[in-house]
Amino acid sequence: MKILDKYLLKSFLITFTTVFVILFFIFILQTVWLFITELAGKDLDFIMIIKFLLFSMPRIIPLVLPLSVLLASIMTFGSFSENYELAAMKSSGISLQRCFRTLIVFISLLSIVAFMFANNVIPYAEYKFMSFRRNIAQVKPALAIAEGQFNTVGVYNIKVNKKSGDKGNFLSGVTIHKKSLMGDGNKTVIKAKTGELISNEESNLLQLVLKDGYYYEDVTPKKYEDREKMPFVKSSFKRDIINIDLSKLNTTAVEDTKDANTKGMLDVSELIYTIDSLSKSKATETKSFSENINQRVTIPIVSTTTSTNDTVKKTKKSNTKDPLAPFTDDEKATVYKNALANTQSTVASINGTLSDLKLKQKNINSHEFVIYEKFVIAFACFLMFFIGAPLGAIIRKGGIGLPIVFAVLIFITFHFINTFGKRISQEDGLTPFVGAWMSSFILTPLALLLTYRAINDIGIINMDRITEPFQKLVKKLFPSKN
Repeated sequence: MKILDKYLLKSFLITFTTVFVILFFIFILQTVWLFITELAGKDLDFIMIIKFLLFSMPRIIPLVLPLSVLLASIMTFGSFSENYELAAMKSSGISLQRCFRTLIVFISLLSIVAFMFANNVIPYAEYKFMSFRRNIAQVKPALAIAEGQFNTVGVYNIKVNKKSGDKGNFLSGVTIHKKSLMGDGNKTVIKAKTGELISNEESNLLQLVLKDGYYYEDVTPKKYEDREKMPFVKSSFKRDIINIDLSKLNTTAVEDTKDANTKGMLDVSELIYTIDSLSKSKATETKSFSENINQRVTIPIVSTTTSTNDTVKKTKKSNTKDPLAPFTDDEKATVYKNALANTQSTVASINGTLSDLKLKQKNINSHEFVIYEKFVIAFACFLMFFIGAPLGAIIRKGGIGLPIVFAVLIFITFHFINTFGKRISQEDGLTPFVGAWMSSFILTPLALLLTYRAINDIGIINMDRITEPFQKLVKKLFPSKN
């Protein structure tokens, strides 16, 4: 490797590493902010917080890596151009393409590593992250309930004054509000002097054992005039057990699990197998429904009050093309009524099946999008380099001022288009391939244009071409005396 190649690679790596660490730290803070409700007030020890962050770190890489390449490219070549180092290289017969050669090799290796990371590390980390969030209460049951505040656990709002014991599973001053299944507020209140949390890592249930307490429940009378008296039931107990479903300990975790489910935990081969299974299931359901609906669709011309023989006789006597001509008005009304009911039932069945098939297709599209997204991460490194490096050479500004502005604008555009394509493809408005690669298709011409202009020493905008028509117009309006 020549001295120039070492210098270029060293300058780029220093800038890239610095930018990557700073951006990674910023995105980690964003992750902590998003999950602050799961971390704050739960008496989590330092080791569990570190595990939580370690499992959430890999999902940040697809965002940080392309932005780091873009910003490092702009800053590095902007600094070279600002300090006239690029001019010195060109005066020595070294073209811009020659300067790119070593860094292109590095970006190629980085793209391969990025794909392998997205295909192997991120699915494993996603699996561990979701498992950790689901089982956090099974490891330490006291973490499910924070001290001195109400904690939503399924249909229960639980508050304890103090926790004690080695694991914090002994409670005192327990107050529980149970939500009504009818959705009309909390009508049941349970108060107990002491309580104990009992859990098993192999079980999905958390037992809350209450001792020396009272049970209050509002009663809604059937008669409206009795409701003004606001009656309630009160009872006492020495010992009571409440079983809590651990899957509902954290509403956010459950919602995120439904949204992400398992597609983020699979590599390319597993995703292809899953898509094949989902497609076969959809095709089988479509074929089965088509056969069933064809058997259901019939013309009910036979009245319930008319026998079959009479209907056949009436039909033979009739010379008209109308199949209902032999029937009386009452019989026709019955036939129309049966036909309408049959049609409405068929339409409702078709609409329900179509809705179910649309959900299946959305699930298939989301799995396909994840496959293409793994390749987009690798290509994004190339794309951002061929946007950032020529742009830095053109604007001739290093440092962290103007380069950050350009980098943020370009990356926001890339990320917005990528998110838009994802949403549209999941709704079956576009194919997953087009939705995943849309941002790359749109920004690739920009990369080619900037590279062409940087190689030929052309600015971003040629002001001469813009001002030339105005100069000609001024000369015509105000000709010189000479």
